[in-house]
Amino acid sequence: MTALPRGDEPIHRDPDDDTLRLECGVCGVWGAPEDEASSIVALGLHALQHRGQEACGIASVKSEMFHTERQRGLVGDVFGGADLSTRMPGEAAVGHTRYSTAGGSSDRNIQPMYADLDSGGIAIAHNGNLTNFLFLRNRLVSEGSIFQSTSDSEVILHLIARSRKARIVDRFIDALGAIEGGYALVAQTRHKMIGARDPLGIRPLVLGRLGDAWVLASETCALDMMGATFERDIEHGEVVVIDRDGLRSLKPLQAQAARPCLFEYVYFSRPDSIVNGRSVYEVRKAMGRGLAVEHAVDADIVVPVPDSGVPAALGYAQQSGIPFEMGIIRSHYLGRTFIQPSQGARQKGVRMKHSPNRAALAGKRVVLIDDSIVRGTTSLKLVRTVREAGAAEVHLRSASPEIKFPDFYGIDMPEREQLMAATMSLEEMRKALEVDSLGFLSIDGLYRAVGEPGRNDDTPQFTDHYFTGEYPTRLLDREIEAGGRDMTARQLSLLVSA
Repeated sequence: MTALPRGDEPIHRDPDDDTLRLECGVCGVWGAPEDEASSIVALGLHALQHRGQEACGIASVKSEMFHTERQRGLVGDVFGGADLSTRMPGEAAVGHTRYSTAGGSSDRNIQPMYADLDSGGIAIAHNGNLTNFLFLRNRLVSEGSIFQSTSDSEVILHLIARSRKARIVDRFIDALGAIEGGYALVAQTRHKMIGARDPLGIRPLVLGRLGDAWVLASETCALDMMGATFERDIEHGEVVVIDRDGLRSLKPLQAQAARPCLFEYVYFSRPDSIVNGRSVYEVRKAMGRGLAVEHAVDADIVVPVPDSGVPAALGYAQQSGIPFEMGIIRSHYLGRTFIQPSQGARQKGVRMKHSPNRAALAGKRVVLIDDSIVRGTTSLKLVRTVREAGAAEVHLRSASPEIKFPDFYGIDMPEREQLMAATMSLEEMRKALEVDSLGFLSIDGLYRAVGEPGRNDDTPQFTDHYFTGEYPTRLLDREIEAGGRDMTARQLSLLVSA
């Protein structure tokens, strides 16, 4: 196994910024009014901007000809200005907004990815991460494939191109049979739009209608932005094919119990989205209520870490009877702090992002509510900010359990040794974070917040490996890496076929 190139440009991350990032959001429209598909997709991507802010792209098709634009930057900057119906005409289009995880942040990794096949062009937008990406890419390269990117999404295109099936839908399904991990895919051919969700439903994908047009998107908030109505979730392991004959649903993959990602509720999805039939906003408030029951404290005010901590803080305040206050004000008009030129400038940028409301904090015993704690660096800065504003006590509460294990399904998460809860006891974390008390929502409390009686340890209802270490799929690339370069061909063959 040869090492995988990780992009020809570095990913610039502030070492003190431990905000979790999801890889991307996807959107597609089929059957829009003449030449309006790209404009509609741009609206959807704007609603999905929280799922990726490094780069975005759209591919439209008209008269069997594709028009693509892919650039770094926010959706409004890239697709604002000139009329998209002229730049990218067509009645069908797919779009993508991304953070980079697998493959790095090179321009060549921006999606949708496009390829000319013997059956015509195809553009594909992918949310998630393939856990056998390294294995597949090296196998394809050894067999003569030439890659233009370092993204796992390009592997899917190569698998489609190499399939010996006659129809494009069958070739697409062939590719799905080879990949593993978490994914939501929206693909556009000359005559069809195809959507697919991984067999466990780890990554979300929804179906909507906009007049006579069909819409696929990562979240329902994109449908709302477009003016589309929600039809249903794409089911786990389902492939939908949309063309001039309407919509067909296929179930080509082996049936498994669904295990959607819990972090969609904890952090990633917009609070106004409905994910797998559950209101994200209501789930987050329920998380806060559970947190107040499990970790009560005598305090004067409940303060959220904006913006993701707000619903949980509301729930905590309602359950505890402690007044809710916006003790921290977040600026929405700053660039990303990790591109500042020096450490000093980065530190100033973080302070500019979160400012204390001194009038609310001075002399108060504060319950500070965040959605999660990753490495603890951001939490420590916020705690110090609250104390410097005059708070008498700071009690930190996390609306999710301790994050102890890394993710391999599309979340940009540190390795285990960098996760605070994986390397410290609760008391060690409390001291390191300089708080008077520290509490995390239990795993059963999180399951109750999403409407379950608790976690079924025999057959978990959700993907929750970042808390429990129980990964829902095999991690082939990780296993090969752990086996080392001395693994024999027979050992590798047995591992791959296991």
